[in-house]
Amino acid sequence: MEQLKLKYGLDEVPPIVDLIFLGLQWFVITVPTLIIMGNVVAALHFGNPVDQTIYIQKVFFMTGVSFLIQLLWGHQLPLVMGPSSVLLVGITVSRSSSISDIYTAIAIGGLVLFIISAAGLFNKIKNLFTAPVVATILILVAFTLTPTILNLITSPSAPELALLNLLFALIFVLCIFAVNRYVTGFWKSTLIMWALIVGTVVYLLIFPESFAMAKVADTGIIAGFFSSMNFNWSFDPGVIIAFLICFLALSINDLGSIYSVGGMLKPDHMPKRVTRGLSWTGILNFFSGLLGVIGPVNYSMSPGVIASTGCASRFSLIPAGVILVGISFMPPVIALMGAIPQVVVGGILLYIMCSQLAAGLSMVIQSEEGFNFEKGLVIGLPLMLSIIISFLPNSVLSTFPAVLRPILGNGFVVGVLVVLIMEHLIFKKKDVSQQAKE
Repeated sequence: MEQLKLKYGLDEVPPIVDLIFLGLQWFVITVPTLIIMGNVVAALHFGNPVDQTIYIQKVFFMTGVSFLIQLLWGHQLPLVMGPSSVLLVGITVSRSSSISDIYTAIAIGGLVLFIISAAGLFNKIKNLFTAPVVATILILVAFTLTPTILNLITSPSAPELALLNLLFALIFVLCIFAVNRYVTGFWKSTLIMWALIVGTVVYLLIFPESFAMAKVADTGIIAGFFSSMNFNWSFDPGVIIAFLICFLALSINDLGSIYSVGGMLKPDHMPKRVTRGLSWTGILNFFSGLLGVIGPVNYSMSPGVIASTGCASRFSLIPAGVILVGISFMPPVIALMGAIPQVVVGGILLYIMCSQLAAGLSMVIQSEEGFNFEKGLVIGLPLMLSIIISFLPNSVLSTFPAVLRPILGNGFVVGVLVVLIMEHLIFKKKDVSQQAKE
């Protein structure tokens, strides 16, 4: 394998001009995901555009802070961070619970992740997550978000546009895949950003009446971002257990992302970097919960960016973190980002989840053990149960015991529990001595 040629190494600081330019590139790559995730969760929580804007401000702020902390004191690797899709699943399926219940659970989950990582206990837990289990989790995230994507695309608030929105989303997603097939390098890395811009412009040209930017000019530079913080602890055992299971999946995601860059750059002291990275992810999620916002996780897109730019300097991401923090205090800019039509957000989320599905399927097919009928059963049952639960009517969910509703009514959580049972109990691998006897 040919060694990667880098213009700037891991701990090198590029000249100021290059540093700013590279930082802007990382910023452009990061922002689309923040917009997508922020818009989806903000719309789940709030009907008021001003409240939605404040929520997205918090997403930008926490992501920027996460950048700086991980780059300077955490894993110290050139890794992009952003809102966790696993936590998006948890929030989506827990929307019948109070906001305090949800973000208390996120804060507790972050604290537990920190304790487990700092105590070195994660090595024991991660053995549960074999290739079929991780692949199933990736697919479960995509399947569990299907109702959310459906609502975004069809816009239940405007049923007269449902068919047109569905056709627009279909054509839009197919165009994204067509472009993705042929672009490379920087253009491939920033495809979601261009899709957001082009998709929004085209949709607003077709439906100009759909544009609705929040009026936030009179809210001042802080715009209620910190001044209105009033976090209340609320302990719902069912919600907490559900989010703890989500955090197990989040930790595997985080671990995989850190190792993806670590395997590429081969830095020293990788075990320490992993421990610091996971520990800080836990702490950052704890404070995200206190702030009332979806928590961050390390993303796995960085290796492609490093390969295309030839820059592995962790310091090149610092300008991106600073810009994210700066923008978080600019309500009009955030409001403009929040004005992106729901159908565009839904279309891009569909594209992202399709990519995640492909990653999950590739992982299990390319694993050392390969794919067979038993592996199909291990993956198939959790997926089917997840789909069934995701589409359960509220009339059925309301009959579940209140304490169990956040667990049994959560398709993702049930899917994770079932795949662990299938993989490690029902289809547990036989050891060599047992195989010899047979």
